[in-house]
Amino acid sequence: MLALPLASAGLGFYTSAFLIVANWGLMTYTALLMLEIHQHADQDATLNSLAKSLLGKPGQYLATFASFFLFYALCAAYIAGGGSQLTNKINDLLNAELTPQFGAVLLTIIIATVVSIGTHSVDIVNRVLFSVKIIVLALTLSLLFPHVESIHLLEMPVQQGLLLSALPVIFTSFGFHGSIPSIVRYVGIDIKTLKKVMICGASAPLVIYLLWQVATQGVLSQTNLMANNSLTSFIESLSSVLQQPQVSQSVSVFADLALATSFLGVSLGLFDLLSGMMKRANTNINGNNNDNYGKSHRIKTALVTFLPPLAFALFYPQGFITALGYAAIALVILAIFLPVAMVSKQRKAQASGYRVIGGNLTLVLASLMGCLIITSQFLQMANVIPSVG
Repeated sequence: MLALPLASAGLGFYTSAFLIVANWGLMTYTALLMLEIHQHADQDATLNSLAKSLLGKPGQYLATFASFFLFYALCAAYIAGGGSQLTNKINDLLNAELTPQFGAVLLTIIIATVVSIGTHSVDIVNRVLFSVKIIVLALTLSLLFPHVESIHLLEMPVQQGLLLSALPVIFTSFGFHGSIPSIVRYVGIDIKTLKKVMICGASAPLVIYLLWQVATQGVLSQTNLMANNSLTSFIESLSSVLQQPQVSQSVSVFADLALATSFLGVSLGLFDLLSGMMKRANTNINGNNNDNYGKSHRIKTALVTFLPPLAFALFYPQGFITALGYAAIALVILAIFLPVAMVSKQRKAQASGYRVIGGNLTLVLASLMGCLIITSQFLQMANVIPSVG
């Protein structure tokens, strides 16, 4: 969310708002496709097991690779960035000189503890953090909205290529699909309730993103926005224009809360994916089909979940920062191509049950949109179109 104004700076408000709404519609649609798939599977099914049952080994391998690539890259980025932020906060509070590595390890321990206890603990912590985050966001918007100028919101795209360039960044901002199996397992296969969860869960950030775009693109001119190449300079520009240091403070707190809630969601999805895989491996070897994993199993799963991204964040952070450039490609596979392929296969075998509206036409349109996003990512890597990521 914080990077959206920078990614869409050259588009103007109305064009960027159109892209945000379009990507919201796409990602909500494919989330509902996942529910259509889950209704005929076990409650504890993961994307890995769903892909195997519907698409065979090739689908399973593709889902596994894309999931691990995306989840581990995101977790490593959260650990590196969040660890640095946490260290700065502790150093300011205690007048200490701790290294960023200390903050990375401490943050990992805190998040790993919450996730290892169970989905319910993640739910409770996320509710608290999200509530505080909304309060901080409301405070930030209240500081910005009085300074919004309509002339800034009417500015047009400076380059047509930027429309394509902004697609991957906006697309990934609605990427919650890795957590859907965890949500289904927590709520149960209750399609009516799950539909509300998916639609409301995707619509909340949509509203917040649009309000944030109005506040930022309305306060700063297009030229000022495009002159910022980092989040830090962007926040400084807002504070400078408004001459209010409270803006940078509130945005900083919001960034911390946003990172924490995102880290919890992503690591929970990875934890449950690994838990399911390790459980099946244990069943195949020992014949143990007990659904109660036990403390030992959860500790082992937590170690496999958090140690690899922690190691990369500590010793090779630049490698995963580079990998994040490919995050949109992995997300297209997870959130578009796999759901479309699995639903197409399942609909041939299952004539009854819940079906997402739109038929085959919307499946084709979603796939074409996914191809467009991947094409945009590759064109940016090749420097054919401007890069905004």
